[in-house]
Amino acid sequence: MLESIMTQKHIAAQRKITLKAVLSVGLIALAVLLPQIVHIALGQPGGVQLLPMYLPVLIGGCLLGWKWALAVGVLSPIISFAITSMMGTPMPPLPRLPFMIAELAVFALVSGLFSKKIYQNGLWAFPAVILAQLCGRAAFLGLVAIFQGIAPFTVEMIWSQICAGWIGLLIQAIAVPLLVIALRAALVKEND
Repeated sequence: MLESIMTQKHIAAQRKITLKAVLSVGLIALAVLLPQIVHIALGQPGGVQLLPMYLPVLIGGCLLGWKWALAVGVLSPIISFAITSMMGTPMPPLPRLPFMIAELAVFALVSGLFSKKIYQNGLWAFPAVILAQLCGRAAFLGLVAIFQGIAPFTVEMIWSQICAGWIGLLIQAIAVPLLVIALRAALVKEND
C-alpha cells in the first residue's frame, strides 16, 4: 500500500527505501515490546491468548508489501529471542523459534501479497489479515506435524494453543484492518 501511495506522490526511490526501512524497524521494535508488555501484565497465558507479536507483522504486511514485511516477520522473533535471552528468559523459547520464524514469515508474505489491493480498496485488509492468520497458523501446525519427532511439541499441544489464541486472532482480524483502512484514508486523502 505504501509503495503505491509513495509512487503516486512521486517520492524518490531512495526516500521510499528510507521510509520503509524506518517503518520496518519500528514494527520490529513493536513486535519485541508488545509481548513483553502483555507478559508483564497478563503472564504467559496472556501471550498465548493475545498473540501480540502477530499484530505488527500483519500491519507490516498490509502496509509494506510482502518483501519488507517478510523481513519484519523473520527478524521480529529472532531479535526478540536475542534481546530476551540476554535478560535470562528467551521469548520465544529456542525450541519454538524456528516455528515462529516460519509462521510469521507466512503471516507477512500472505498479508503482504494484498498490499496493492489494499491501496485500491482498504476493505481488502480484512481478507488479507484473515487469510494470513489461517495460513500462518496452518504452517505452524503443519511444521509441528512434520517435525514432531524432533520438536518438543505435539500436534495436540499446538492445536490447543491455536484454540487458546482465537481471541487474539479475532481482535487482530478486526483491529489491523481498521487501522490500515484509517491510515490508507489519511494518506490517500493527502494525495488529493
